[in-house]
Amino acid sequence: MARNGGLGFLAAFLLAGTATGVWAQSATPGSTTVLDAIVVDGNRWSDTAEKARERLAAIPGGVAAIGGEDMAARAVPTLSEALALVPGVVVQRFFGGNDQPRVQIRGSGLQQNPVERGILVLRDGLPINRADGSYIVGLANPGQSSLIEVYRGYTANRLGASVLGGAINFASPVEAGTRLSAGGGSFGAAEASARTGFDTDRFAGSFSIDSSRRGGFRQHNGSRRTSLGGTVEAALSDLVTTRAFIGYTDLGFDVSGPLTRSALEADPTQVSPGPPTSMGPNVVRDRPRREASQFLVGSRTSITLDNHLFDIGLGYTYTKDMFRFPISSGVRRTEGGDLTGLLRYAYQPDADALLPLFETTAQYSLGSAERTYNINRMGADGPAFSKNDLDATTLSLSAGLNVPVGAAVTISPSLSYTHATRGNDDLWGAATRPRLSFPGGVVTQFPAIDTSYDRSYGGWSPALAASWRPDESNMLFAAISRSFEPPTHDDLLGTTGGTPNASPTGFSTPGLDAQTATTVEIGWRGDHDAWTVDAVAYYSWVDNELLSLRDTSGSLLAAFNADRTIHAGLELGVTGEILDGLTGRLAYTFQDFRFDGDATRGDNRLAGAPRHVVHLALQYAVTEDWDIGAALQWVPAKTPVDNMNTLYADPYAVVDLKTEYRINEAFSVYGAVTNLFDKTYASSTLILDQATPGQAVYLPGDGRGFYAGIKARF
Repeated sequence: MARNGGLGFLAAFLLAGTATGVWAQSATPGSTTVLDAIVVDGNRWSDTAEKARERLAAIPGGVAAIGGEDMAARAVPTLSEALALVPGVVVQRFFGGNDQPRVQIRGSGLQQNPVERGILVLRDGLPINRADGSYIVGLANPGQSSLIEVYRGYTANRLGASVLGGAINFASPVEAGTRLSAGGGSFGAAEASARTGFDTDRFAGSFSIDSSRRGGFRQHNGSRRTSLGGTVEAALSDLVTTRAFIGYTDLGFDVSGPLTRSALEADPTQVSPGPPTSMGPNVVRDRPRREASQFLVGSRTSITLDNHLFDIGLGYTYTKDMFRFPISSGVRRTEGGDLTGLLRYAYQPDADALLPLFETTAQYSLGSAERTYNINRMGADGPAFSKNDLDATTLSLSAGLNVPVGAAVTISPSLSYTHATRGNDDLWGAATRPRLSFPGGVVTQFPAIDTSYDRSYGGWSPALAASWRPDESNMLFAAISRSFEPPTHDDLLGTTGGTPNASPTGFSTPGLDAQTATTVEIGWRGDHDAWTVDAVAYYSWVDNELLSLRDTSGSLLAAFNADRTIHAGLELGVTGEILDGLTGRLAYTFQDFRFDGDATRGDNRLAGAPRHVVHLALQYAVTEDWDIGAALQWVPAKTPVDNMNTLYADPYAVVDLKTEYRINEAFSVYGAVTNLFDKTYASSTLILDQATPGQAVYLPGDGRGFYAGIKARF
């Protein structure tokens, strides 16, 4: 059992939940977390989205709402484009398309990729994460969302996320009309999307499909994604509304892999040929690739009885994931289903209050999957060397109060509890496992050691927040909270013994503790003249941080627990009108993540976390129908590649341009230039514990690209 953590002075709040214990469910069930009766007049979606923004702004913590107008102009925006202007959310691009960018909030799950953890990712309020907390980031689709809600830190506890990072909810639209868009451009990019919907007195629905293809900036860099889904909402009575949704996403991309610094500077479009040319994977021979698909179905029902509001949800996902790693890890296949049920209750005696007086939530996820490993034999399946049955459950309970103290102050105590199990049955029946080595392609045998395990974790996550509203436009807040993050199966089971020219000799099954942290934060959210400011500063004392290890070819191994680490940061968002017709938006994220007196790493910085990340966007309305814009992505300081701080990625700045012209009420055209000055840079890196000189660790960003397209709305 993992260590439990708590704040003693909050133990009295036996029924408290998260300070974001805000609301149960939206007028359009599951689309947002707004808690309102259904609106059947006018544009219900825009009404609901606006309510969501108002209520998010009342939460004493780090939150953000991104509407469709805030996303990229392209037909199928990428996750990095959609989240670029959200302070505190760091998205590092890997291969340029809708593949597997590294997404982290406050350093949670910083060092794990290609399968992510540390953030709860939701569609319409139900998780796309598997029951063990892992998720495939490329399955998240901002292009099919009209609103993205971001909950940083403890504000996500009420959604079933007790992790340090928080949660991101992709809310599907329900609106009448039809939207079509198509575009393409450099590096063989082609994309198209379509959405249509209806809205009647008692029923509404929306159906969408999008597809993107890309040849890639680099060799062995192709990618594709197709996603389709539908949502139907019914007002069963004046008191009961139900939303049902279904979706399917098919994702595939080549893994072009890292380069050495000299190779990056000489030709960023190339791939690593492995030893002896570079200390890294042999991409030319092993042809690493990922193919993943997920089927999702769910429903949310909202019941309003005077001051009492209930939310009932049920969701199911079935996920297939094939990852052809370099030979050092092999070809891993994972296939299985996950079921999630949730219940929420809120008591809101004051109909005008933005937050309910009391809210409680229970969420339970369980899932199982079959995982197999084959040797990667020159880009194809070689002999099998492992078979496992993986099971996981996660129970999340939370409750919270928002107690007014006078006219301007609110106190929000909360308490959450998480219990998780992780089970692995090793089904490999042979006494040995095969191993392939180059040169010569010789197969040998190694003893097979049983990898089975049965782990359980439980912990409390109390929090206390206070907010002060000096006027209707401003809020100052402070909070102290605990987080609790059990490991995933990818932390608990990893291959070992592989090299760039040989397959693994076995597996590691470390006895990991859950990651816990105590976080204090203060913030200000409000308006000043023509400017809107959202600022949060936090400091986290983290115990048993889950960090990842990689072999010399860059393949992910099992995780380990660091002793003590410190995560400190600042999240700043500023929006305003600079001149008549000229608006600006700034998202600045400061991160100082360090070991705290580690016996080996001292007070070194954690690898992979850029210290400063700046996104600046300007948009100018040339005429009523023509907009032009520019964006700057700037990482002004070097970023450590390894925890020993021996290797760094250089600072960089990339400038993009875009424009959109509305031909008439139905049609518009858009264009964009990315990486205007054709900067050669590493958009991301591998994350290592100890790097070696000349190791392939740098993932090149795209060179200059040109894109154009057309949109139609009826």
